[in-house]
Amino acid sequence: MTNIESSLVGVRFVGSGSAVPDRVLSNHDLAQMVDTTDEWIASRTGIRERHIADGENDSVANLAAQAGQKAIAAAGLTPEDIDLIILSTSTSDDLFGTAGRVQKILGAERAVAFDLVAACSGFVFGVVTASQYIRTGVYKNILLIGADVLSRWVDWQDRRTCILFGDGAGAVVLQASSESKPQDHLLGFEMRSDGKGNDLLNINYLGRSTFEPISMNGQEVYRFAVRRVPEVIEKSLHYAHLEVHDLDWLILHQANQRIIDAVVNRFGIDPAKAVSNMGKYGNTSAASIPIALDEWVQAGKIQPDHLIAIAGFGAGLSWGSAVLRWG
Repeated sequence: MTNIESSLVGVRFVGSGSAVPDRVLSNHDLAQMVDTTDEWIASRTGIRERHIADGENDSVANLAAQAGQKAIAAAGLTPEDIDLIILSTSTSDDLFGTAGRVQKILGAERAVAFDLVAACSGFVFGVVTASQYIRTGVYKNILLIGADVLSRWVDWQDRRTCILFGDGAGAVVLQASSESKPQDHLLGFEMRSDGKGNDLLNINYLGRSTFEPISMNGQEVYRFAVRRVPEVIEKSLHYAHLEVHDLDWLILHQANQRIIDAVVNRFGIDPAKAVSNMGKYGNTSAASIPIALDEWVQAGKIQPDHLIAIAGFGAGLSWGSAVLRWG
């Protein structure tokens, strides 16, 4: 039995939204801060600029709520219709959790709310988690948000890491199918973790309520991603009884353009199917996949019934993929 054939109720993806801070930090701006250039950053990462939180209005809670409001409206719902809010974030405003603040801002008084921490895999893990609550008939309307403000944890003198990260939030609404013969639009998924690689990407606790800035072994994370991400995509497609050429879109975590290019080459798919917007946003962690998805939806590129493979990877180490049908 696959992880799809056991479903009891169908899951649909019915609305999306996103939000980013107004402040833009370009590669040229960074070149005034550290020893780097626009050409060096862009050629190695694909990133040209990123949005950076600037003040209280750009908290994780506020960005998440803005994205959530848009997703709820796109789904034709109101906040009172939401049964559950899952906030995928690794940069909570409060170590006790930020989902409750998001619930308050939205006015989603009926909703249960909790944080899910899985770094850059958080949105994929959130899709799978939310779907299980729907499949078992527990909840009908779930708001899933990926939101991170990694600029809080960047050492702006470390040119290896400060060039990579941006801030933002993206959201989707998952809904139980109301059809007499419900169709499950989460078609296949695979999630993995390997704690042996935990030290490759960290924000470690130093004691006395202090954390160190982001530290990353970029070369090893790159090798991990290009090796492991195709494996989980293939597994998700296997569970979905699909082939890679059946996909309309591939949305990977927006960490590095070279990783996307490597996966595209591995599968031999049309590069135009591989969504990439990291040039404008950088690596926004759990927010990167839903921001990219929403941008393509808003542009009319992603249409109802399109088949999409998403894949996240990052700290933990964790990685995962899901194949879904939009709408």
